[in-house]
Amino acid sequence: MVQLAPAAAMDEVTFRSDTVLSDVHLYTPNHRHLMVRLNSVGQPVFLSQFKLLWSQDSWTDSGAKGGDHGHVHTKEPPSAETGSTGSPTGSGHSNKGFSLQAGADTTGWEVAEAQLDEDGDLDVVRRPRAASDPNPAGPPRDKVHPMILAQEEDDVLGEEAQGSPHDIIRIEHTMATPLEDVGKQVWRGALLLADYILFRQDLFRGCTALELGAGTGLASIIAATVAQTVYCTDVGADLLAMCQRNIALNSHLAAAGGGVVKVKELDWLKDDLCTDPEVPFSWSQEEISDLYDHTTILFAAEVFYDDDLTDAVFKTLSRLAHRLKNACTAILSVEKRLNFTLRHLDVTCEAYDHFRSCLRALEQLADGKLRFVVEPVEASFPQLLVYERIQQLELWKIIAEPVT
Repeated sequence: MVQLAPAAAMDEVTFRSDTVLSDVHLYTPNHRHLMVRLNSVGQPVFLSQFKLLWSQDSWTDSGAKGGDHGHVHTKEPPSAETGSTGSPTGSGHSNKGFSLQAGADTTGWEVAEAQLDEDGDLDVVRRPRAASDPNPAGPPRDKVHPMILAQEEDDVLGEEAQGSPHDIIRIEHTMATPLEDVGKQVWRGALLLADYILFRQDLFRGCTALELGAGTGLASIIAATVAQTVYCTDVGADLLAMCQRNIALNSHLAAAGGGVVKVKELDWLKDDLCTDPEVPFSWSQEEISDLYDHTTILFAAEVFYDDDLTDAVFKTLSRLAHRLKNACTAILSVEKRLNFTLRHLDVTCEAYDHFRSCLRALEQLADGKLRFVVEPVEASFPQLLVYERIQQLELWKIIAEPVT
């Protein structure tokens, strides 16, 4: 994460101490800015378009129960040597025959080839100088401005998309937020979790699943391509509204597999679900019954950055597991973030250490009703999205079984 200062204009992003920026957005070239609106608290909302490089066969063939997850009938990804939008050689992005990526035809996410000078050094393309500069060093150049679309102009994106509608994912997100709004950004852990869902389609196929701390809803959207019902949960009316909009933007993906995504409020600090019909994204009694009667999968990504919230997540997981009628599996994605602290005068990862201690406590829980089995998931499955799958990214599986 990086910390961002108030900009003189929207197109001149500078850094300040009270905002954080996801590595996904920081390291993705921002050749084109596509801002679609301001949210209710005045934050710019951007729209990114992702292209899925898979064939229709992969919807039914990949991840079949008992099948070979590494063998999927898909389109061959373009070669990096041809200047395509695939992962360049040595970039750390593993295609392995198929890829879900943001390519050159995406909005706001473009992959550019590195330009080298005659000596082999990186030739950096400088940002255009502001036209208002009183002492320009050279000929005047146009100032870069974000491209702003009104909501009714959303079809412009559809005209740019190549291939069938099932090859496109569109996600609204912010670019930098205060810490309490980090769910409005896209994080690497969500991309890793999406990779795993697409790899383990047999685990999710036809099930009822619930995501905790869904944020932009990206992982829930991916889960809905194979699951029957996905409860996409978080807190905050503005965040849930953004999530609902992302679900609507990608309804074609869930519809193709017959899946349904329901955006709901779920506060980890409260024992009961909100059933007040006057509250947006509240639960009906029918939905609560469906949740407890049919859910078999719980999943969450990048929600372990604050010790108090981590405690609340694990209490919520335990509470839900005890209320579900069926045995369930939880999939958790976390990034082990290293920080230098004055208290230790050393590089530490306290949030991750607390996460691990919560895993151990859950595994040792003995209440005579459920037994929790915790095991790491090796991140050797194919990489389906273009991002840096660093060693600090981890997946953990928790299996809740009745004590016999």
